Amino acid sequence: MKVPLLDLKAQYTPIKAEVDTAIAEVFESQHFILGPLVAQCEKAIAVYSGCSHAVGVSSGSDALLACLMAEEIGPGDEVITTPYTFFASVGAIARVGATAVFVDIDPATYNFDASLLPSKVTSRTRAIIPVHLYGQMADMNAVMRVADQHGLVVIEDAAQAIGAEYKGRRAGSIGHYGCFSFFPSKNLGAAGDGGMVVTNDAERAEKLRCLRAHGSKPKYHHKIVGGNFRLDAIQAAIVSAKMRHLDDWTAARQCNARRYDRLFGEAGLPIGLPAVVAERHIFNQYVIRVARRDELQVHLQNNGVATEVYYPVPMHLQECFAYLGYTAGDLPESERAAKETLALPIYPELTEAQAQFVVECISEFCAEAASEKAPAFAGPPSHS
Repeated sequence: MKVPLLDLKAQYTPIKAEVDTAIAEVFESQHFILGPLVAQCEKAIAVYSGCSHAVGVSSGSDALLACLMAEEIGPGDEVITTPYTFFASVGAIARVGATAVFVDIDPATYNFDASLLPSKVTSRTRAIIPVHLYGQMADMNAVMRVADQHGLVVIEDAAQAIGAEYKGRRAGSIGHYGCFSFFPSKNLGAAGDGGMVVTNDAERAEKLRCLRAHGSKPKYHHKIVGGNFRLDAIQAAIVSAKMRHLDDWTAARQCNARRYDRLFGEAGLPIGLPAVVAERHIFNQYVIRVARRDELQVHLQNNGVATEVYYPVPMHLQECFAYLGYTAGDLPESERAAKETLALPIYPELTEAQAQFVVECISEFCAEAASEKAPAFAGPPSHS
């Protein structure tokens, strides 16, 4: 049996007519950059996220960058975030010339440990970027308490968490900004790059609209230096067409996660399973902890099961961020997660037979490890 990490063809086939019609509408209009279809998508995302405004941008990475630019964060400023994330979360900080300050993760959820935030705030701190990793929101009450106390800007990196909820509020709606990615592998993906910033602040939204068009308002008149962060109409049209199915896809991912939980329990495997602490986890990824992770990944690959490591090298140990002065051992939970985590297929169209096969392959690996008297799985988290 072949089990891909993601099957976009299986997603596209039943909605082909809707997507093709949306693309045809763009070509009929010949309006490819911004325009009414982008505005329509922005309105839908704003409503879905419980926000007053949404600004379409070229990618989730550029969404983060534009927010930092809007706040005029730059050299001499510090931004607190997590080291256990995709590069863009930290790359945007570096690109504006600010300094990233890292907070270690809670090993149960993989989101940063918000209880550590107060110790990281200095006179140079300007912003916090919590990352809602794998589809589950960070502890935003704790984040906002620290931000309000010190007058900090909060930019939610919700690239993996559109529709996730925390205490009745959607991802992106609690901080000053929320950033989404429409990269094809996301729960709501385009047919290329695309992103969105949501906010409840009209002035911030207007500044973002100016920044995404080279800082011009009106056209050819530039009060500030911006960038080319505009969202293509084709991508917006595809996202709008797919949005009608997003909640159904999320429900299917949640069902698949529960199925995995049940199958691992029935198999009696001492596996490190994802901790669900927020009200609505959308499972962009389903991540297990495995002591012999690399060996298991090879075993699964040899049996036709695709997996992925999110992420093998935490940001504080990346070569390009060596200038920050971190060394191995500084953020132990992030470093341990980088060595032990493995994402299994969780896409909506995954069948029960495929999920069963994945668990059987892992059980087989566990049995072989037991015969060698070598632990296959990671121990319980040191704290939660």
